[in-house]
Amino acid sequence: MNRILVVDDEERIRRLLKMYLEKEGYEIDEAEDGESALRKATNEDYGLILLDVMLPGMDGVEVCTRLRQVKATPVLMLTAKGEEINRVQGFEVGADDYVVKPFSPREVIYRVKAILRRSSATAFLTKQSNSSNNIVFPNLIIEHDAHRVTAGGVEVSLTPKEYELLHYLASFPDKVFSREELLKDVWNYEFFGDLRTVDTHVKRLREKLNKVSEEAAAMITTVWGVGYKLEVPK
Repeated sequence: MNRILVVDDEERIRRLLKMYLEKEGYEIDEAEDGESALRKATNEDYGLILLDVMLPGMDGVEVCTRLRQVKATPVLMLTAKGEEINRVQGFEVGADDYVVKPFSPREVIYRVKAILRRSSATAFLTKQSNSSNNIVFPNLIIEHDAHRVTAGGVEVSLTPKEYELLHYLASFPDKVFSREELLKDVWNYEFFGDLRTVDTHVKRLREKLNKVSEEAAAMITTVWGVGYKLEVPK
């Protein structure tokens, strides 16, 4: 989906992002505050949301928190330099990536394309899955063509990034991956050493699985001092 919602209270930044994104063929919608952003994001379908953290009224973290209760639209957050706590909060509530202001428009385009390429193009497909692409465990089924995850017989709603992480771990059962390896292989580029994004995504993934199947959630195990793996029950 080529529709992108750009959310920032500075018209100059919205205009800059719109100009560069439209050159790449994307259709741009805008919002200047959290309330209107959440309303648009909830009522309409976007391939991606570019969301500033510091907004008047409802901030970007709150917008993302509320959006995640109803939708899994990918979110790329814009944060001011030095707002590390906000970046961490953003990941905890389900943001897929972030860009630090002042940013290069080229970097934003790169990250937008990376997220859309990895996730959005097939994230919401409802066509019949090809069984050869399914990953099946006793308490966990991943239908890759449909991007559908079922745990304990119940479908689980994951963000595109949570899905990609789970699918990657499940593709190599019982293999331990370091945080650095997961950042490189799942995010497809270096993440400036911010390894906590892996931890926050694993935490959210476990929480969502645990709501429907404790057995499925327990499959994602921490190997202390090393990283994570998806452990197949013996």
